[in-house]
Amino acid sequence: MGEMSVPAEALYSAQTARAVENFPISNLRFPREFIWALGLVKRHAALTNEELQLLDSGIGDVISEAAREVQEGRWDAQFVVDIFQTGSGTSTNMNANEVIAMRATQLLRREKADAPRVHPNDDVNRGQSSNDVIPTAIHLAAFHSIREDLVPALRELHRELNGKAKEFWDVLKIGRTHLQDATPIRLGHEFGGYASQVEHSLKRLECAEVNLAELALGGTAVGTGLNTHPEFARRTIARIAHETGLPVREADNHFEAQSAKDACVELSSILRTIAISLLKIANDIRFLGSGPRLGYGELKLPATQPGSSIMPGKVNPVMAEMLMQISAQVVGNDSAIMFAASQGNFELNVMMPVIAHNLLESIKILSNGASTFARRCVAGLEANREHCESGVEQSLAMCTSLAPLIGYDKAAEIAKIAFATGRTIREVAEENSGLDSAALSRALDPWKQLGGDGR
Repeated sequence: MGEMSVPAEALYSAQTARAVENFPISNLRFPREFIWALGLVKRHAALTNEELQLLDSGIGDVISEAAREVQEGRWDAQFVVDIFQTGSGTSTNMNANEVIAMRATQLLRREKADAPRVHPNDDVNRGQSSNDVIPTAIHLAAFHSIREDLVPALRELHRELNGKAKEFWDVLKIGRTHLQDATPIRLGHEFGGYASQVEHSLKRLECAEVNLAELALGGTAVGTGLNTHPEFARRTIARIAHETGLPVREADNHFEAQSAKDACVELSSILRTIAISLLKIANDIRFLGSGPRLGYGELKLPATQPGSSIMPGKVNPVMAEMLMQISAQVVGNDSAIMFAASQGNFELNVMMPVIAHNLLESIKILSNGASTFARRCVAGLEANREHCESGVEQSLAMCTSLAPLIGYDKAAEIAKIAFATGRTIREVAEENSGLDSAALSRALDPWKQLGGDGR
């Protein structure tokens, strides 16, 4: 395709430089997690090829060493191709092949100045294709990031929410349905519900791991395994599993693994569900802490920064707003992933880079957001106990416990009078219910309205 100018200090070569020239789109690059996964695949592929005597031991060793450096992040600046590129990710696979080949050549020539050049295709990419390497790297990067980042972050958030559920267990407040006053609950009930949402999120991630564990490596161009040793994929994946501790395995069907991205869609939908759970939790806490004098005011939110450039002393629920915005981004990423995954035309999906970018971004921001929200918001929450409990007596929904004793219609009439006159249910019921004071006191005891777990 003609000559290409490559920066003198670059470890990459002509194919990468041509891709940089072809795709000056966004300045978005593959993230660290993905480059780590590429280095991991290339390193163990070289060791397997050496073991199978498909590479000379000296070349296999230097490729492995160079790939380890890629895996560890030493050459991240050399990964210069835009996310919006060839849909198979070939440009980035070749970026990795060229960087590893150049670095391996440098290492080889430290021992022998006239050593042959390590070839990016013949040596580094031996037994592989972009079409199986890129989906393999997506699964590995996502799987690793879930285990190392997202699961610990959600566990941290669960601990904090569960701790608040216990701390707030003796705080009585009014419940709300349809944004209207409802019957009494514990503040601890609400936080127990939030903790349960996060617990369910963790269980959903476990379900996603089953299909994420299947790796496309070994399918090469179209899933038939052309130009690869029949033992290559099994041995390489076993090495990867041993190093990472991830229960990865060779795909049951390579045609599915390369043409469809259903496992990524499944994971993205779970990330979207987690985002919606966190959105609900953040929004509730934001509203319950609103005020501080003229809102709900049932929670005291920790002050993390000044809230206004014009209103002195104003403090805003910025941590909740941060998490809400993350949720919005994850939902958008999921839409992009769903569309991209639909472009698995015949034997290859041709939108893998954007799937990788959005999937890994969702994992990263959910991880950082959940952990930050746990530490800088939930951990510092305090209950406004007096305000919570004072609202219970004012609630018109207190009449609910009267209905079994005096009938629905009579209880509704009491509620209407209380609303019209500004009086409490107790005050109106003393005059209109026909119940003696002891029966009325028992019926309107808010602690007895908490179901089976009373005071």
